[in-house]
Amino acid sequence: MPDDDRWLVVGLGNPEGEYGGTRHNVGADAVRAMAAREHAELSRNKRVRCEIAQTTVAGARFVLAVPTSYMNRSGDPVQAAAAWFKVPPQRVIVCHDDLDVPVGGLRCKLGGSNAGHRGLKDIDRALGTPDYLRVRLGVGRPPGRMPAKDFVLRRFSASEREEVDVALAEAGDAVVQLATEGLEPTQNRYHRRG
Repeated sequence: MPDDDRWLVVGLGNPEGEYGGTRHNVGADAVRAMAAREHAELSRNKRVRCEIAQTTVAGARFVLAVPTSYMNRSGDPVQAAAAWFKVPPQRVIVCHDDLDVPVGGLRCKLGGSNAGHRGLKDIDRALGTPDYLRVRLGVGRPPGRMPAKDFVLRRFSASEREEVDVALAEAGDAVVQLATEGLEPTQNRYHRRG
């Protein structure tokens, strides 16, 4: 039986030791920022291969999860966490980097095409559906002819970092609003900016 008032919030990234602070890790950074803000300590759960914390915000219960795998292998840990905590795909919120959103921008979406994002493709495969909520954190487009796969492993400039830090805090607010008010009000609030 799904636990019908609990949400699974997943932050995507590569292992923090090597890739912390890169564009590709902003999803994981957003979930870590939300955990810190709510004084919910993430701790490693070997069973689901994620760092996990649980918290309640505005009456909504959240399981915060950061997979300990590489980005393109995110699906199995996400599926394991969803199964362990009995959260159906429609109550999964995935925070991830997005090249099509300007740096510091934030967009929310349900399902849809994941273009070249291999972490999301792997989650689609593991959950058996693309129909979960997404908080898309903008990392901008690569300069010139730089391949996207190289660009997302770069760190932000100092001026970009300021904008990104604001977006990371806003991502936590967007997650809470998605859970308590739904997709449309959240889109109305965040899609006007950035």
